[in-house]
Amino acid sequence: MVKEETAAVRPAQVVGRRERKKQATRAALREAALRLSLRHGVENVTVEQIAGEADIALRTFFNYFSSKEEAVVASLAAAAQELITRFRARPRTESVLVAFREAVLAVMNESDAAGRDHVRALQLVRSAPTLVPQQLAVLAAQEKALAEAIAEHAGLPAPGRPGDSGYPLLCAAAALTALRVVLDQWLRQTANSGRPPDAALLGRQIDAAISQLAAGLDHPGRPGHPDHPGG
Repeated sequence: MVKEETAAVRPAQVVGRRERKKQATRAALREAALRLSLRHGVENVTVEQIAGEADIALRTFFNYFSSKEEAVVASLAAAAQELITRFRARPRTESVLVAFREAVLAVMNESDAAGRDHVRALQLVRSAPTLVPQQLAVLAAQEKALAEAIAEHAGLPAPGRPGDSGYPLLCAAAALTALRVVLDQWLRQTANSGRPPDAALLGRQIDAAISQLAAGLDHPGRPGHPDHPGG
């Protein structure tokens, strides 16, 4: 069962002291899980070690995560939540794909620890098959939340509501699949370079993918559509 961050993705809210403490505990656990897994490999890390690294009681760990795998991919869940928040903040005058592009770049250009953890978690998932089920759970929750945000952005009925055309869910699925493909290519291209992943390269690859979606997949390599950034 995927908890909190992967179960629902919603805009940031003003929170009280108790909620801030819970968020800090969750962050400490996910950072410890990622740090230990990068150092020793996911298969060699235990829940007990993660709790100890975070200086948190073992029983408290299970208040936040159901497994070490869920804790490791929690950085992806946090980034998914941030992407939806950024998308919802984009002007309604932007097309859905332009708003999605800008939200993605805003998240990936984060220079703080959360942004770095997102990239490190993506790199880890590529090398650890045991994390794939948890990653898929994150993606499923993100797709549902993005579809709801797209419906709101475009002034359409929410998925499953009367009048739903299917567009929000189709658009969310296509956009997130394109993002997943781009991120995988980006990480693969920089994996053996010995240098940190190039954010400028990622931006160009995202632009290319969005251009393909905006132009229509029936026409490979077709020039950009007016709704595409720079089109």
